[in-house]
Amino acid sequence: MRIVNIVPGFGGSFYCGNCLRDSAYARSLQKSGHDAITLPIYLPLTLNGEQVSKYPVFYGAINIYLKQQFPFLRNMPKWMERFFNSAPLLKYAAKKSGSTRAEGLEEMTLSMLRGYEGYQKEELQQLIEFLKKEVKPDVVHLSNALLMGLARKIKDDLGIPVVCSLQDEDVWIDAMADDYQDQLWGMMTEKAKDIDLFIAVSDFFAKVMQPRMSIPIEKIKVIHIGVDPSRFEAHEPAMDPPVVGYMSRMNAENGFEIFIDAFVELRSDPKYKNVHARVSGGKTGDDEKFIAKQRKKLEKAGILDDVVFVDEYGEEFHNQFFKSVSMLSVPVLKGEAFGLYQVQSLACGVPLVQPELGAFPEIAKESEGGVIYSPNTPQTLASKWKEMLDDPEKLKEMSIKGRKNTEEKFNSMKLINTMLSAYESVIKPQ
Repeated sequence: MRIVNIVPGFGGSFYCGNCLRDSAYARSLQKSGHDAITLPIYLPLTLNGEQVSKYPVFYGAINIYLKQQFPFLRNMPKWMERFFNSAPLLKYAAKKSGSTRAEGLEEMTLSMLRGYEGYQKEELQQLIEFLKKEVKPDVVHLSNALLMGLARKIKDDLGIPVVCSLQDEDVWIDAMADDYQDQLWGMMTEKAKDIDLFIAVSDFFAKVMQPRMSIPIEKIKVIHIGVDPSRFEAHEPAMDPPVVGYMSRMNAENGFEIFIDAFVELRSDPKYKNVHARVSGGKTGDDEKFIAKQRKKLEKAGILDDVVFVDEYGEEFHNQFFKSVSMLSVPVLKGEAFGLYQVQSLACGVPLVQPELGAFPEIAKESEGGVIYSPNTPQTLASKWKEMLDDPEKLKEMSIKGRKNTEEKFNSMKLINTMLSAYESVIKPQ
């Protein structure tokens, strides 16, 4: 089976769970003997400083932004398009403030959802021609529902099904200007009719998106995110010294400030003066001042030297990072549809301490390798850390169960078979 995954790139400036997920998914398909191709759009799909996909970037971020904002550039010459779509310029754009910010991109998002009726119809036609002549897929899998504008043209011109993942699209739309949100959800509901099957990454998120997009229940299948356990080294939680870990983009939305404030709270208790912290996940230009503010808090408390900021966050560094931590917390303000870092942590034998939000309780229950807390405040998180640190035997037990259940329930090589069955259910026999 030839499968094409269309994935938004992010340029490699921070930990992107969706991008890591899509990359790992393609590898698992290839290991299973299938022809899996990843096509990046907007920005290069970069992991560990290297581009994952050998194929060109479609819908180059600079080109489509300029065409959206300046009508006179919608017929720019080809040489100019190639210039704006060059790798150095796209890499530069990925590092700029606002490169991943939803606010201000309302019209662009609407235009992308309109597909061939949007301002990016030339880019869509280029993608279609590439799929027709160079790839000839059996099925196209869209990484998220914000790409549904591509589906109708793909189905009409190639005569193949389009499958679409559901993961955290609500976070993007709900961050936009209020007067656009109803319009966007209305467009999403309309475009959902063009999708043959939706793959939700958790039961929680399937229940969120099904009513918001009026998706027939039979068109949604839940398939959890998985990892290849063989790529992760299992070990007991590090306790000499104890270390609380954070692995995600270091911004407000992902709860980095809650994590830092909780660590300050924890260290204010002399009993836990030997506990350290280790954080990783990268940043964009938007996050610089925010991170500097958190560092000042640590400095004021006299514990900045006990927090290690790890610059590396690619897959090759995960084993090294998790080997040095006792437990992982990413206190995302509104929760997440899944959170790939959770199963990466569990695969290394590192228990989770997560807020009772989003899919976090679902993953904690399924894995038996995590605990949840509520409300999502620094004080409550610090209290839960204390509880875990005071019971090292429980930490070890959760470490063993988390790794075991990752191998059994969140194993990408096992989940691939479920995904392939889903594809086969929508591919029409020749």
